[in-house]
Amino acid sequence: MAHIVNLIVQDGLKEVGDSVRRVRQAIRYIRQSAARLKKFKDHCEIEKITSKKSLCLDVVTRWNSTYLMLRTALEFENAFISYGIHDPGLLEHLLTHVCEDGKDVGALTSGDWENVRKMEKFLESFYNLTLRVLGSLYVTSNVHFHEIVELACVLKLLADNDDISLAMMAKRMKAKFYIYWGASEKMNKMIFIACVLDPRFKFDYVAFVLLRMYGQEKGEKIRDEVKLYMTILFEEYRKVTSKISQGSSTSRVEPSVINIESLHKRTLIQQEYLRHKAESGNMDAKTELDRYLDDDVEVANEHFDILLWWKVNSSKFPTLAEMAHDVLAIPISTMASESVFSTGRRVLDSFRSSLTP
Repeated sequence: MAHIVNLIVQDGLKEVGDSVRRVRQAIRYIRQSAARLKKFKDHCEIEKITSKKSLCLDVVTRWNSTYLMLRTALEFENAFISYGIHDPGLLEHLLTHVCEDGKDVGALTSGDWENVRKMEKFLESFYNLTLRVLGSLYVTSNVHFHEIVELACVLKLLADNDDISLAMMAKRMKAKFYIYWGASEKMNKMIFIACVLDPRFKFDYVAFVLLRMYGQEKGEKIRDEVKLYMTILFEEYRKVTSKISQGSSTSRVEPSVINIESLHKRTLIQQEYLRHKAESGNMDAKTELDRYLDDDVEVANEHFDILLWWKVNSSKFPTLAEMAHDVLAIPISTMASESVFSTGRRVLDSFRSSLTP
């Protein structure tokens, strides 16, 4: 997921590269001199800009730093315009500076600020999405499906945008999105199962979204596959928990210490029947999944603790609680945040290259 998001963002940065390049060079010009920086701050006061942030340059191989640079620059847009009017050196620098690819930077115009505003808004969605994906102190597997859906929605909105260049950019990105997530039958079913095990959404939500994303025929097919996968996985866990409960009950209850009072409440044949049901694993196990899915969904709010919910309801849904214990422990990504935001290649130095297997 981190890799795909990275590829999509790189495409976006290429589309409005000239505007980003101009803002970057304007920031570099101002930061090169303490006098220019002071003069820029004076223009901030004139324009009544109260932001305490400082102008920052990005690292070209870290797209998140580009987003942060653009976000900060937009807060000082009026100061840049005012500064440019009073310092002709800025325009001269932009017109004469040649970038690494041999292109002239060019003057910074209102159209560039509009492009940068769109790009900042666009990158914000991916920036926040990536931060959520990288969480290590909270559960992320239950939001994996949500993030894929949100990504699809963002790209759909962009593709329908009135801005032709933005729409074209989004269409290329959608094509890349469908390479990885368009073939739902190839997706790891655990992505859907983790969402089903979220009591705020469950199976109805997953089924609804699948139909919306993939259409009636394809959506129904993957919906049925997910339901079957969920049932099979549940049965596997039911067998395991049934064996564990039988083993623990055998060790705890000895024939010599059976409560005599309980014999009056249940006949021996009733006890034998109940024992048979427990051993065959049919005692409420078949209906546990159905009972969970039929229950009302929990109210979604930012303070909802999914692990606490399963802990509290583990006696009600013992088998599903064991499933949730394992499934919700799966992280969406094990990559470091630096790698996720990186647009550069991963390079092995001479020392690492010489390590034995």
